[in-house]
Amino acid sequence: MNYIIQKDSESPAYLQLYRLIRDDIIRGVYPWGNRLPSRRTAAAETGVSTVTVEHAYDLLCEEGYIEARERSGYFVSFRVEDGFLAPGSEDTSPSVLSTHSSADRSAPEFPFSVLTKTMRRVMNDFGETILDRSPGQGCLYLRRAISQYLAQSRGIFADPAQIVIGSGSEYLYSLIVELLGRNRTYGIESPSYKKIEQVYQACNVRYEMLPLGKDGIESAALWKSGADILHISPYRSYPSGVTASASKRHEYIRWADTGDRYLVEDDFESEFSVSRKPEETLFTHTDRENVIYMNTFSQTVSPSLRTGYMVLPERLSPLFEKKLGFYSCTVPTFIQYVLAELIRGGDFERHINRVRRQKRREYR
Repeated sequence: MNYIIQKDSESPAYLQLYRLIRDDIIRGVYPWGNRLPSRRTAAAETGVSTVTVEHAYDLLCEEGYIEARERSGYFVSFRVEDGFLAPGSEDTSPSVLSTHSSADRSAPEFPFSVLTKTMRRVMNDFGETILDRSPGQGCLYLRRAISQYLAQSRGIFADPAQIVIGSGSEYLYSLIVELLGRNRTYGIESPSYKKIEQVYQACNVRYEMLPLGKDGIESAALWKSGADILHISPYRSYPSGVTASASKRHEYIRWADTGDRYLVEDDFESEFSVSRKPEETLFTHTDRENVIYMNTFSQTVSPSLRTGYMVLPERLSPLFEKKLGFYSCTVPTFIQYVLAELIRGGDFERHINRVRRQKRREYR
């Protein structure tokens, strides 16, 4: 392992090592079935502790890049060609899709006292500014806060100009249709969150329901579909609870890289993953600028705030301004400032970390 771990980096050593090994697995440096160096050997070659190597290997196991075999070591379980299966080769029985059928869209409670305290502070500190009309894409104050949060916690580096604020996911779904076009065919997971299909119906666009297998959309259905845009929830798709494997996520990217295609990454609930690191996003794994990332504060703060956001690929920002720049932002300025203060002050991240710790305890 010819890796250099930066001791003075803000990123922990185990995350640096995880990313280096993950990237080499994706590039084929460690092919499918190959055994990785032992923890002791990897530690000696990279200059870190065996505990650091163990943490990195555990993360790679959690995300499906490698697997641990008792008394044998760690072996690569990811391969680029995964997903190109013969029709009928994937198990889509009800038992597979019901593994996490208890998944729901109820949000863990954000501390009410913190929320009300922040609201009072915003009114006192910003005064009549909260009565100003918001720019069409949302207040720059909130978009900057989201941009910084995504860079620090999700590895998504996006200029505030790429971020669009809207009153919940359904509103943003309709904006995506207006942006990408009504003459396109949209692929949707089956089953999926009912309102996704209802929005596409209301927009009068063609869409296809693509069946989910145990690790994501069935490969045969995906590659045979006539879809131009694929709308997916890679982490715990609702209501099935299916999470796309690492191989499946890269298959989605390969699919989008074929022709003029786009992925709509609906990142529902991934902040509350029990993993010790945030879930990977498709947005960070493509260099083709063909992924639109979406998230909402309905789960992390409160559904009553009706606030979501999407991150556009840089090349789509001018098109959005040209076609949809006349739209008014549908979220009150006051709510946007409250959310920005929760993010900037650290209360938002503390709540997420608190819920994740609780879920990890329950998971054990």
